[in-house]
Amino acid sequence: MTTPTLPGAGLLKGMAVTFKTMVKTLIRPGRYLATVNYPKEKEIPVPRARGVIALDQEACTVCMLCARSCPDWCIYIEGHKEEKPPDKPGGRVRVRATLDRFDIDYALCMYCGICVEVCPFDALFWSPEYEYSEYEMGDMLHDMDRLQDWLATVPEPPPLES
Repeated sequence: MTTPTLPGAGLLKGMAVTFKTMVKTLIRPGRYLATVNYPKEKEIPVPRARGVIALDQEACTVCMLCARSCPDWCIYIEGHKEEKPPDKPGGRVRVRATLDRFDIDYALCMYCGICVEVCPFDALFWSPEYEYSEYEMGDMLHDMDRLQDWLATVPEPPPLES
C-alpha cells in the first residue's frame, strides 16, 4: 500500500532545489555556476580530450585500416605506389605507398576513436581543439593539409610506467 501524497509535491520539491541554488549563487556569485559565457570565456578542456583528429602524413602508409574500421565511413583515402631506388648497388627496388588524399567528414563522424586505435603506425591522434564548426555543411570535410595542421595541438602522451 502506498502512502498518499499531496498534489504538486514534486513541483514544490523541485522549486526548493531551485531556491537553494539561487540563494547560494547570491551569497557567493560565480562559484556555483556550471556553465561559461562562451565565446567570451573559453572552457579549457582536459589535455587528453577528444576534439578533432589530427593526421601525421609522414607516418601514414595508406594501409586503409582506419577507413575500413570506421562505422560511419567518414574517412576517404587515396594513394599510389612509388618505386624507390635501392640503398646499395645491386639491391632490391623498394615500393612505398604515397598518400594522395586523406579526408575526414566531421559532419558524419561520431568521434568513436576506432580509427585512432586501429592505426598501427600512429598516424592519427586526438587533439583537444573543439572550435572547428563551420557555417556550411560541405566545409566540415577536412583535407589532409588541414588535418596535418591539427597535429601541432596534440599534447605529449603520458609517460609509460616503469
